[in-house]
Order: sequence, then C-alpha cells, then structure tokens
Amino acid sequence: MASALRVLGIDPGLTRCGVGVVDVRRDRSASLVHVGVVRSAPDEPIERRLATIAAGIRVVLGAHSPDVVAVERVFAQHNRNTVMGTAQASGIALLLAAEHGLPAATHTPSEVKAAITGYGSADKLQVQTMVARVLRLDTLPQPADAADALALALCHAWRRGSAATPTGGALTPAQRAWADAERLTRR
Repeated sequence: MASALRVLGIDPGLTRCGVGVVDVRRDRSASLVHVGVVRSAPDEPIERRLATIAAGIRVVLGAHSPDVVAVERVFAQHNRNTVMGTAQASGIALLLAAEHGLPAATHTPSEVKAAITGYGSADKLQVQTMVARVLRLDTLPQPADAADALALALCHAWRRGSAATPTGGALTPAQRAWADAERLTRR
C-alpha cells in the first residue's frame, strides 16, 4: 500500500508491552496490519525482561517494516516502580527505532485519547471502542495495551498528516477536537 503511512505504535510496559501496526492513507482512513502484546515474566531479572521486550519489538519491526515508530511518552505516576519499568521499555522501543533507521515520536496518553476519542480523559473502553470503529474491527482490540498501541499509531499518523502533509480530507469530530486542543496548548 504505497500511498499509506505504516506506523508502529508501542505502549511500553515491562509485563505487557502493546504493539500495533496500522496503515493510514492520506484521507486519514486506516487499516489494521498487526496487533499484539509482548509479555515478560515479572519474576525474571530486569535485563532478561528488557531483552524479551526488545526481541518482541524486533520481530514486529522485521515482519511489518513500518515507516515510523510512535511510543507513549512516560509520565509521572504514583507507583515509582511502574514508571521505571515503563521508562525502560520506552527506551528500548526508541533505541530499536534508531537501530532500524526509523524516525520515532512520543505522544502523551491525553494527547492520544484526545486524538482518538475527542476527549483527553477518555477511559480505556472509550479508546478501545473508537480504535475498533476507526479500523472497522468486529471486536474490541484486547487487552487494553494492544488497543493503546493502535491508538498511538493512529494519533501519530493523524498528527503528522495534519501538520506535515495536508490531505484535503475532512477531519473526524475526534480529529477536530484533538487539533483544537493542540492549538490551545501552543498559546
């Protein structure tokens, strides 16, 4: 599909790292290429867990040849161990993008939620529902980490399309809300 941008979205995590690949056309329509979760055992040493995550992401990179990688930006949470694991998995994803010569971008959870649902505080079910709608899936992508990875990929493609390559296509209500929210944050 030469006219589509292929995006690998990664929702980083040590126990479950969501990976999703979508093709997004110039008219902002999208299709699912791959979705999954790379899992590592919580009882393994950290270096083995990171190696497992890296191996899983490498498989997806090799199998689907994305044009760009979008990773969820790490933000402060109450659980320091969760933040550290997420940051480490995020670093692995960004390193692998560089090793494959791919551009990479990070997006905050609220940015992704706003892009997909039109509401930056949407819950997991709302994100899953909109991802399924956009990609014309019969069932919601499961688990939530997989849906989040797809949402990241869609957010990145739509953001890139609105900022870098005018499509002339009409924006969806969610895309309009996201663009409006982004404009407000630049003031």
